[in-house]
Amino acid sequence: MRQRLTLKQLLQPLKEISESLPEHRRGHNKQYTLSDAALSAFSVFYMQSPSFLEWQRRMQRHKGKNNATSLFGVQRIPSTEQIRNLLDPVSEEHFGEAYWALFDMVKEREELEAFRQSMGTWLVSLDGTQHHSSTSIHCEQCRRIERKGQTHYDHQVLLAVLCAPHEKVVLPLQPEFITPQDGAEKQDCEQAAIKRWIQKYHQRFSPWEVTLLADDLHSRQPVCSVALEHKMHFIFTCKESSHRSLYEELHLLEKVEGGVKEKEERHWNGRYWERRRYRWAEALPLRRGPDALLVNWCEVTVWRESTGKRTFHGAWVTDHAVDEHNVMAITSAGRGRWKVENEGNNVLKNQGYQFEHNYGHGKQHLANVLLTLLLLAFLMHAIFDLIDEKYQAIREELGARRTFFETIRSLTRFQYFRNWEHLLVFMFHGLELEPG
Repeated sequence: MRQRLTLKQLLQPLKEISESLPEHRRGHNKQYTLSDAALSAFSVFYMQSPSFLEWQRRMQRHKGKNNATSLFGVQRIPSTEQIRNLLDPVSEEHFGEAYWALFDMVKEREELEAFRQSMGTWLVSLDGTQHHSSTSIHCEQCRRIERKGQTHYDHQVLLAVLCAPHEKVVLPLQPEFITPQDGAEKQDCEQAAIKRWIQKYHQRFSPWEVTLLADDLHSRQPVCSVALEHKMHFIFTCKESSHRSLYEELHLLEKVEGGVKEKEERHWNGRYWERRRYRWAEALPLRRGPDALLVNWCEVTVWRESTGKRTFHGAWVTDHAVDEHNVMAITSAGRGRWKVENEGNNVLKNQGYQFEHNYGHGKQHLANVLLTLLLLAFLMHAIFDLIDEKYQAIREELGARRTFFETIRSLTRFQYFRNWEHLLVFMFHGLELEPG
């Protein structure tokens, strides 16, 4: 039997990174380590509890032990202000290796095989989002935008997420922050960030092992060319309003018999019968000009059979060869990108992680460091949700994610647990669950 992954094992990469962070303090007052600051901040996101550390300080005073130490390896718990001061000068780049170490821990397990099913590649969805906006609070990592004579400051990040069309779990990979770049005259943007992400992390995968998913903003020749140059496939949303030359060629092909191929199927979606019509064409120019990259195009239109009402339409460009055997897989992968919004961004913003909450902005790197630790907490929860049967059973029994974390917060306020597994076993038996 495969050995279960424990929280201690998952935490080890972050712990090693935290212990090797470069010391930036010049004085002799080093009562708290940078590692304690990083692990303490992480614990708040993992427990989804801004008050977790305060309760553990109380437990330490009354019981001589606490859950911040037993669960997360914190030796001395800093105050919130001390955590901010200690982490502000630390670049978020230091923590990047933790994502890949966690990915390596789970990618050979059977539970991840479903993530390879579509065309035999990993599906990595890339999507930009904002995690801070203000007209007054700002730091050196903020983007600055002038609107109606007023300066707006924001933080944006390109999230990279491993996903699969039929999997409810998504696994965050190392993000790329959209920040002022050294030597760059133009404001940093999402399109520049996606090219940096490809250039930085393509070597984490074997050649042609990844299919990138992204919205219409990125289905342009510069991004597609960078993906191909670094041996990555792509399936990018393609709207007619932004790809006029491609659709002009497509409409010409529609006038030729067999120029645009079609396939239709009847499908039960779990609630009602629907009809799906697939269309595809090959070797269309992505832009005007003799140097235009030739791509393949496909679309799917879905309508409810009983009413004839259209319920979905989407179109994509890809470097994958498209035929009647794989057009369903390609369009399913393209549609699967929306899972990132539902299972990723929506969960981060609205279900306990408080993605857009200002936990502390700082003057240098704090905002990005805290977001990095929050995403690592989300990744560890996703791993347990994917591979840990006790975690899965407890989550299912308690129902809402909110209830699960409310229970954990209540238990760890008043009771000491030797480790994360001790806590799960306590909940498992307390709920009178039966082993699977």
